[in-house]
Amino acid sequence: MSKPVAAITGASSGIGSVFAHKLAARGYDLILIARRGDRLQQLAAELERAHQIGVAVSVADLSLADETDRIAARLAGEPRLDLLVNNAGFGTKGRFYEAPLEEQLRMHRLHIGATMRLTHAVLGPMVMRAHGAIVNVASVAGYTRSPGSVSYCSTKAWMVAFTEGIYLDLKSAASPVVVQALCPGFTYSEFHDVAGMDRSAIAKSLWLSAEDVVEASLAGLASRKLFVVPGWRYKLIVGLVHRIPVRLRLALEGAAPHNRARLEQLRNPN
Repeated sequence: MSKPVAAITGASSGIGSVFAHKLAARGYDLILIARRGDRLQQLAAELERAHQIGVAVSVADLSLADETDRIAARLAGEPRLDLLVNNAGFGTKGRFYEAPLEEQLRMHRLHIGATMRLTHAVLGPMVMRAHGAIVNVASVAGYTRSPGSVSYCSTKAWMVAFTEGIYLDLKSAASPVVVQALCPGFTYSEFHDVAGMDRSAIAKSLWLSAEDVVEASLAGLASRKLFVVPGWRYKLIVGLVHRIPVRLRLALEGAAPHNRARLEQLRNPN
C-alpha cells in the first residue's frame, strides 16, 4: 500500500522541521520545501534513515512568483499528496514607513501569495479525492496588533481569514477535506534570531516549544479543528481580544511588555 505524502514549506528549521519529524514518524513520505538546500538535504537523509520513508527535497524561495509556480505544479501533480503545511514565513522589525519596502513586499508575497497559490494547487485534487488536509501556520499575531510589526500582523490576519473562508467553501460542498489555521504565540525557533528580535524582552511563561505547537496542530487535525491556538495563555488572549472595545484593545497592545520593548528598540536601534 502506498504511503500518503505531506508537503511542508519552511521545512529547514523550527516548526517546519518538527512537522517533518512528527509526520515521518507517522509514516508519511515527505516533500520538504525551503530556501536552504543544505539543511533540507541533511534533514531528508536523517528522516530516511530513521523512518524508512521517501523524502523529496525542493529548494525554492516562495517569495518569488516563478518559484512558487514551480512548486505549485509539483504539488498539483502528486496523486498521493494528503497534507500541505504552509509554514514558510519570516518577521521584520521597524515602523512600516521607515522599513525597506522590498522586505514588506517579500513578506506579503510569501505569507499571502505563496499560501494562496499552493492551497489553490492542491485543494481541487484533494476535494476530487475526498481526502486531505491543509495547515496554514498563522499566528496569535493575526488576532492582535504590534508597533513595528504591521505587515507581519496583517498578513497573519489574512491567513486566519483565508483559512476560515476555505472552511466555508468546503462545508458548502460537503467536502471531508480538513483545513486548519495554526496560531501559535512566541515559539522557540530561529524565527526571532533572523528577525533580530530580543527574546529576553518576552516573559519565559509566554514561550512555547515547536514540539508542543506541532503536537497541538496534529491533534487538531484528528478532531477536524479549524483554529488551533496552542497554550492556555494564548487561548485566553484570543478569546478576549474580540470581546473588548477597540480603544481598550489598542491601549493594552501598546502597553504589553514585549511591545514596549519593541518600541524602545525602534527609538534606539543601536
